[in-house]
Amino acid sequence: MPTLVFVQPDGSRQPVTATVGRSVMEAARDHGVQGIRAECGGECSCSTCHCYVDEAWHARLAPPAAAEAGLVEFAWEPRPTSRLTCQIAVTPELDGLVLHVPAEQI
Repeated sequence: MPTLVFVQPDGSRQPVTATVGRSVMEAARDHGVQGIRAECGGECSCSTCHCYVDEAWHARLAPPAAAEAGLVEFAWEPRPTSRLTCQIAVTPELDGLVLHVPAEQI
C-alpha cells in the first residue's frame, strides 16, 4: 500500500497508508487528517479537501479536469500546486506523495 504524507501548517507530518484505486481524500478521511473536511464526500463540488501538492510531486500528477480546476479557484489561497484530494486517485507510483494542508478550508 502506498504511503502519503500530509504536512500540517505547523510543519508536522502525518504519514498514512492508502489503498490503490481510492482517492487521496478517502485516505485522509480514513486516517483523521486534520484540515481535510471533505464535506461533499468526494463529489468534486465543495473544495474542502483542498491541498497543495509538494513541488517535487506536482509535475508527476495528471493535470486537473475542468471541474476540479474551476473549484480550486474558490479554495482558500489557491496556488499553482493546489489540487482537490478527492480527484487524485491513489496509484502505486504515488508512494511517498507529499501534500500540504492549507491553514483553512472554505
